[in-house]
Amino acid sequence: MERFGVKSAPSRNRSKTALYVTPQDRVSEFGSELHEDGGKLFCTSCNVVLNHVRKSAINDHLKSKTHTKRKAEFEEQNVRKKQRTLTASLQCNSAGQTEKSGVIQDFVKMCLEANIPLEKADHPSVRAFLSRYVKNGSSIPKSEQLRKAYLPDGYDNENQLINTEDR
Repeated sequence: MERFGVKSAPSRNRSKTALYVTPQDRVSEFGSELHEDGGKLFCTSCNVVLNHVRKSAINDHLKSKTHTKRKAEFEEQNVRKKQRTLTASLQCNSAGQTEKSGVIQDFVKMCLEANIPLEKADHPSVRAFLSRYVKNGSSIPKSEQLRKAYLPDGYDNENQLINTEDR
């Protein structure tokens, strides 16, 4: 066969996966249809993880009936919710989370300075007052969690203040 210039068929052992393609590359290629978070590729309207290595898997998903249905629902809602990985969600401190922590620390400090036992925070009328009149007041945890999580912080802060005043 070599005399007639006919070559044998190419080997089928070679992989057709794109080894050096990142999820961010696919986002730039497909636009707002997809988004990347934590090294994973998500479909924005379906909130499902896609395989970023194979372009055909992405194309198949974008052509599927479920995707077109969810995309129509997504555009009707006019809300741009993007799914995130758990690690990214836990690392993020939003303004609300920071404010919540500040409210709880201020509440514990107020109770300590006024000699109010933290168990009083568990009383139903106190809980109703806090949730009705205090911004983020309903997020104040029960007394057991206040003692375990927030009392040591307040104690450490007060010790630092006393030590700096003594010098």
